[in-house]
Amino acid sequence: MSHVSTPQRTDSDEPSRRTGGRGRKRERTGRRRIWRWILLGLVVVLVAAGGTGYWLYRDLDGNIKGVDIDKAIGDDRPEKLPTSGQNILILGSDSRAGANAKLNTGNVSGARSDTAMVMHIPEGRTRAVAVSIPRDTLVTRPECTKSDGSTVAPAKRVMFNSIYSQVGPACVVKTVEKISGVRMDHYVEIDFAGFKGLVDAIGGVTVTVDQDIHDTSSGLNLTAGTHRLNGTQSLQFVRTRHGIGDGSDLGRIGLQQQFMIALLGEIKKQDLLGSPTKTYKIADKLTAALTTDSDLASLTKLSKFGRSLNGVDPSSMETIMLPVSYDKVDPNRVVAAEPQASTLWKAIRNDSEIPASAKKSPATGGTS
Repeated sequence: MSHVSTPQRTDSDEPSRRTGGRGRKRERTGRRRIWRWILLGLVVVLVAAGGTGYWLYRDLDGNIKGVDIDKAIGDDRPEKLPTSGQNILILGSDSRAGANAKLNTGNVSGARSDTAMVMHIPEGRTRAVAVSIPRDTLVTRPECTKSDGSTVAPAKRVMFNSIYSQVGPACVVKTVEKISGVRMDHYVEIDFAGFKGLVDAIGGVTVTVDQDIHDTSSGLNLTAGTHRLNGTQSLQFVRTRHGIGDGSDLGRIGLQQQFMIALLGEIKKQDLLGSPTKTYKIADKLTAALTTDSDLASLTKLSKFGRSLNGVDPSSMETIMLPVSYDKVDPNRVVAAEPQASTLWKAIRNDSEIPASAKKSPATGGTS
């Protein structure tokens, strides 16, 4: 706080004091008027800024769509972690309809969840582990309630990514909890059409590939090396499966995990305070692409949760694929490999280090 020193009295002050208080009174009245106008001006500015801020907040807040996961699933769920650790189910939805229809590079229709990751953030929230579940994994789907209130009977040997389109996101959460025994604290879904806009808003994402990728299905063409991808190329990148590895979904998972880390790192590098316009544009694209559980479905809640994860460095995030084996009946599908999968989920339930043995996937030659 600054202090104003009191002037020393001099002989030149005497005439004013001798003429009485009228001069001082007029001076004080003038000063009060000036300060009143200054304060009035500040109030007008603050009200205007507050109104604009509220409008921007309401606009962004209205973008976020919420799903009441707790109501849809009920009490039939694993217990919460006894620590401050968090588990978040992240889905990348690819409806290929509406805005996404323009982004469809193949003969694919219907709503799908082509990307599924369980992000585990241990106690302390300074690191994270992302476990990808291959979309072609055969699982047992539990009994679920659809958004219209109807009940869907349980079913065995259901392809994991079909659950989203057939029953909805709450059933995906319930299925993941059943196969893992891990309680999902939050659900976050990002729509691929909005995802493209987000990448363009932040000016692209840099990735490095160690081999040429030419996928006629996704439309991606990259030479080995480092590339700055725009929104359209990024969408092709996370959809690519035929141009890498054995052409199965298992190769795509590696690209998706690589891209997710690059995207998070790019957002963290942005000078958000230095460019309010760019910040709003990024926030607008991000919130428009998001669907979350009810506990995160507001800008305030989402921001608070995001700040709680500030200590997590995306570059140090560990990425793992759920260990799988090719199904013996249908070689185009995979099933969870045991005992690796059970060991992996147990480590996450206990908020403990994941053993190296739990990261070995028979379908990829032992690597995960």
